[in-house]
Parts: sequence; structure tokens; C-alpha cells
Amino acid sequence: MPLVGRLRRKAGDALLRRVAGPEAHRKRARIHGTPGPRWFAPDRPVRTVHADASMYVGGLAALLLQSLHPVAMAAVWAHSGFRGDPWGRLQRTSTFLAETTFGTERDAERAVGRVRAVHARVTGRAAGGAPYRASDPALLSWVHMAETYCFLEAHRRYGLCPLTGGQQDAYVEDMASVAVRLGVPDPPRTRADLVVALGGRRRELEATDESSATARYLLVSPPLPWPARLPYLLLAAAAVDLLPSWAQDLVPVPRRIRILLRFARPGGRAVTTAIRWVTPPLPSGAGR
Repeated sequence: MPLVGRLRRKAGDALLRRVAGPEAHRKRARIHGTPGPRWFAPDRPVRTVHADASMYVGGLAALLLQSLHPVAMAAVWAHSGFRGDPWGRLQRTSTFLAETTFGTERDAERAVGRVRAVHARVTGRAAGGAPYRASDPALLSWVHMAETYCFLEAHRRYGLCPLTGGQQDAYVEDMASVAVRLGVPDPPRTRADLVVALGGRRRELEATDESSATARYLLVSPPLPWPARLPYLLLAAAAVDLLPSWAQDLVPVPRRIRILLRFARPGGRAVTTAIRWVTPPLPSGAGR
């Protein structure tokens, strides 16, 4: 194999293992290769979006946006292992998305069951003393809407095959079908409704010590080797640039990221193109 090919394969393997864990290839083969009926047909928009490299921008933006809800952030800091095991949390989240989007109905149902069981156990009090429970429909709704908005907006901007207006609504509908199974009541079903519903939660959001620490960690202090830092800074700038303007005002963006914001879109395109190039193709006949 030529040197370029070996480097490409090595980079792709390293990226997959970061995102999906040490058993990434075996997990990928199981999720995509196990025969059986699935929640989503191969031509559904949710598959198009979640298989695209733009998810790296959308996922980071979603974490930043979610962190602005003080009660949701309190639960994350207290129970998710975010600070002590950030890669583990990322791998669990990516596995859930993969199983519900591409896996068999049986795997998808198990994934939802695991998440609901965890949510049932997570309770506590936020810094101001307000009680919370992760199964609270209002918190579940916020997390769902933040993810759906950021994943879709990232794909609109950086996706290889951007969706039409009708397909964007269908993506929101696909995500809503999973959200209902997680306990979200009446989630938005179109992109327009999603934007309105997300904006309607603005009064609940604020910059807190936890959200500021989360932003600093995500934007400038991720546990990455030095060669990956510059591409990651470009990815981080693209994620900040993806947020609604009212959310950007609440995120304490470090100076080095603010400097890069003017290059956010070309930088985001460059990084997602590179990720797309190194990522190994899905198994043959995956998810059919």
C-alpha cells in the first residue's frame, strides 16, 4: 500500500477509535451489518445526516448549546462522567446515534431502553438549589432540540449532499420519532417549528460557571495529541459560528477561537472534507 494510503488508513482508524471506542470496527460491523428490520429505511434523511462528516461540527455545537441550560448542565457535570471520561461519554453518545439510526429495531430499542434507565436514576439539585431529574420531559426536550438543530444546521452548511427543504423537515420528523421513544412530549416535526421552539427556550438559558468551564474545555483544552490541535481549533470555530447569534452571546468564546471565526466556514469545510477522506467506508450492504 502506498505511503499516502497507509497514512490515510491510520488516521481513519485513530479517528474511529476516538469517537466509537477501541472496538470501533467490530461495533461498526455489528450495527451496520446485522440483518433485520430497521427504524429508518436507507433513503431516510436521518441516515444521510448522521453518516456525514458534518456531524463532527454539529456534535460540538450541540454540546455548547446544551450547556447553556443551567439545570441540564448541572446533571451533566454531576452524573455523566464528562470531566473524568470525556471520550467515554462521546463514545456512548455516538453508539446511541448509530444504533438508533442504522441498527436493527432490536438494537435501537435496547439503546433507548438503556438511556431511559440511566435517566430514571439521575436526580439531584442544581447550584441554585432547584431539584432536577434527567427524565424531566422539559430537559429531554431541550437536549433533543439542541441536537436536532445543530446536526441539521451543520449538514446544511458542510454536508456532502445537502438536503432539500422537504428533506430537512423529514429529518426533523425522523429525529422526533426517536425523541418520543425517549420520553419527549410533542417534539417539533418541521425545521420551522424547531427553530421557533428552540428560540422559545431562550429565557431558560444563561451563562454559568459550569457552562463557561465546559466551553473552555471543549474549545481549547480537549484531550487531543498536538498534531490534531490546529484542525480541532478550526472545527471549534465552525461549531461556534453554527450557533444562533443569541447563543453565541452567552458562550465565553476564547480569544484564539474568536480570531479564527472569520475563517470558520472555509476552515469547517476543510476539516470536514479531511475527515470525510480518512473515514473508512461503511461495510458492504450496511444497514439494509
